[in-house]
Amino acid sequence: MIDLKGKWVLITGASRGLGRLAAKLMADQGCNLILQSRSVEHTSSLEDEVKARGVMCHSVEADLNDIPSVMKMLDDIDALGVDVEVVLNNAGLQIAYRKEFCQTPPEDYLVSFNVNTIAPAMICYHFLPRMIAKGFGRIVNTTSGIDKEPEQAGYSAAKAALDKITKDMASKLGGTGVTMNLTDPGWCRTDLGGPNAPNSPESAIPGVVVGAFVGNDVNGQIFRAQEFAGMDLESAVAKAESEA
Repeated sequence: MIDLKGKWVLITGASRGLGRLAAKLMADQGCNLILQSRSVEHTSSLEDEVKARGVMCHSVEADLNDIPSVMKMLDDIDALGVDVEVVLNNAGLQIAYRKEFCQTPPEDYLVSFNVNTIAPAMICYHFLPRMIAKGFGRIVNTTSGIDKEPEQAGYSAAKAALDKITKDMASKLGGTGVTMNLTDPGWCRTDLGGPNAPNSPESAIPGVVVGAFVGNDVNGQIFRAQEFAGMDLESAVAKAESEA
């Protein structure tokens, strides 16, 4: 298992749900954190929590549906003067469930692709060259297992596009010391998943972060978080590496 102690980790969608849980786990591993949400006020309590664990932490804000806002956030991160070596693109948006799916408006696609595909892609493009130049980096993009549900077409199509660009970029990273992988949390009782989901948010931990700790030869994989439910991090990473 890769030791990430002291490394800077950017986590999007960190204010609640899986992002918040992932932030606490990474802090317990000694990682310094950059927490993204729509307002720095949303991560202020989490920032205090992780700092109490003995790590450094900054909060940044961006509306992921507003790509200029995302680009400004990246400038703000650069201004911090820290070296981001791990990115957890956790944030996502399921805009609607359209029972009458033939009435799906174009806005479902526009918003879904901004938040779930374009924003994480821009974040990857920003940090990836620096990771390659340094010879180390980990990027984990959060996908979805939704299939054959045209009621959620915008969301599922945007996640499928994220899968594609992640695997395509990963194919160029052999020998660089940088990996890009995907995680599928499963259907969890978060604000996105709703109260009727079968899985607790905690069940996706540590699965949603194993891609940050795998070795350099594990690249372009999808880690199904529910397959690691109840495991400690070291065991989960060993399982991920053995099955990749």
